[in-house]
Amino acid sequence: MPPPAGPRRTSKEQDSRSAPATPVREATALGGRGVTIPAGAGGLGLFLRVLGPGYLVAVGYMDPGNWATDLAAGSTFGYRLLWVVALSSLMAVLLQSLCCRLGIATGLDLAQACRRHLPGALRLPLWLLAEVAIVACDLAELVGTAVALQLLFGLPLPWGVVLTAFDTLLLLGLQRFGIRRLEALVIALVALVGACFAVEMLLLRPDGPALLGGLVPRLSTFGDGAQLYLAAGILGATVMPHNLYLHSALVQTRQWPEGPESRRLALRYANLDTVIALSLAFLVNASILVLAAGSFHGRFGAPVTDLAEAHRLLSPLLGTTAAGLLFGIALLAAGQSSTLTATLAGQVVMEGFLQISLPQWQRRLLTRSLALVPALATVLLLGDQATGSLLVLSQVVLSLQLPFAVVPLVWLCGQPSLMGSLRAPAWQRLLAWLSATAIVVINGALLLSLAGILPWSAPPAA
Repeated sequence: MPPPAGPRRTSKEQDSRSAPATPVREATALGGRGVTIPAGAGGLGLFLRVLGPGYLVAVGYMDPGNWATDLAAGSTFGYRLLWVVALSSLMAVLLQSLCCRLGIATGLDLAQACRRHLPGALRLPLWLLAEVAIVACDLAELVGTAVALQLLFGLPLPWGVVLTAFDTLLLLGLQRFGIRRLEALVIALVALVGACFAVEMLLLRPDGPALLGGLVPRLSTFGDGAQLYLAAGILGATVMPHNLYLHSALVQTRQWPEGPESRRLALRYANLDTVIALSLAFLVNASILVLAAGSFHGRFGAPVTDLAEAHRLLSPLLGTTAAGLLFGIALLAAGQSSTLTATLAGQVVMEGFLQISLPQWQRRLLTRSLALVPALATVLLLGDQATGSLLVLSQVVLSLQLPFAVVPLVWLCGQPSLMGSLRAPAWQRLLAWLSATAIVVINGALLLSLAGILPWSAPPAA
C-alpha cells in the first residue's frame, strides 16, 4: 500500500502537524476518570499506576477463538504449529507497542488518526472492516461463553447463546466507577485463566523436547492447506485488529505531565506493561496448544476440535475431575473478560471514524445482536458440534481484516510530521513492515487455497 496522500487541511490542522511537540488531543471514547501520574513519580508506585492497559488488550489474545484454533492445531498436528503461536505473539508485541507510540505521541487513537490523516475516501471502508472484525471477535466470545455455561452448569447451548447477549451489560457497569476498577476486574480474570492452565500443565507434564521442537519454524506449514488454514486462524486470534484501535486509546487514560521527557517515559512504561501482559497471553495460548497436543494428538481416530469434547476427555486422560472443571472455569473467565474489551473497542472505532457516540449498553447490544444471528443459526441448524468450526472460521475472518488496521498503523507511526521525536525508529518500522507483509502473504495464500487456485486446498470452514 503506497503512502496515502492526506486530505486538504485547515491552517490550524497544518500548524498542529508542524508542531508535534504538543499532541493535539481529541475526546476519547474511553472518557471518564483516568489515572493521573504526578510529576516526579517513579519506582514501583509509578509502575502500578501505569499497569493496566496491556491487560485489557491481552485478554483479547486469549479469548475463546484462540482456544478453538489452538485446540484444533494441537490435536491435529501436535506441537508443529507452536512456532506460529510464538511468532504471532512477537508480532502482537511489536504492533501493540506501535499503538502505544501513536497514542502517546499524537493524543489520538488509531481510528481518530486514520480519520484525520488518511484520505477521506478510506474512512468508511476502514470503519466497516473494523466493525466486521469486532463482530467476528464477539461471535467467538459469545459462542465460547455459551459453551462454558453448558460445560459448567448444563445449560443448553441455544439458551446460553441468548443469555450471553446481556451478560456484559452487568460488567460494563463497573466502568462508571473508573477505568482502574475495570482493569482490576480484567486482571483478576486473566490471573484466574493463567492459574487454571498452570495447574493443567502440572497435571499433563508435557514432553519437553517435543515442545521445544515445536518452536522451530517449518516452511512445510505453507505447503499444507490444513496447516495454513489453522495458521491463519492462530494469526487472526493472536494479532487482533480491534486491539490495535483499543490500545491506542487506552494508553491515553494515563494523564502524564506535559513535555517531551514525560512522553518518552510514558512510552517506556506503556511498552513494559505491554510486554508483561502479552507474555502472559502467549503462555496461556501456548498452554492450550500444548494441552491439546499432549492429551489428544494421535490418541483418537479423529482430532479433537470441539471444546465440549475436549472438556469431556480431559478428566479421564489426566486422571482427575479437576482437569475438566478448570478447563470450563478458564473458558468462562476468558469469554467474559474479552467481551468487555470488544465493547470498548467498538466505542473507540465508531467514535474515532464517524464521531458518533452511543451509550455503552446500546453499543453492546448492537454488536452482540449482529453476532447472535450466525451463532444461533449454527447451533439450531447444524447442532452443538458445529461450534468449533464456527469459532475457527471467526478467527480466520479476523486474520483477513488484519492488514486494513496494520498497514495504516505502521504508515502513521513512520510520519515525522505527525509523530515528532516519538517517530518509530528505523528498526521498528522495518520489522513492522515485514510483519505486515507476512500477514498479507499468509492471507493471500489462504484465499488462493480456498479458491482452489493453489495446488493444495484448505479444509472447509464449517
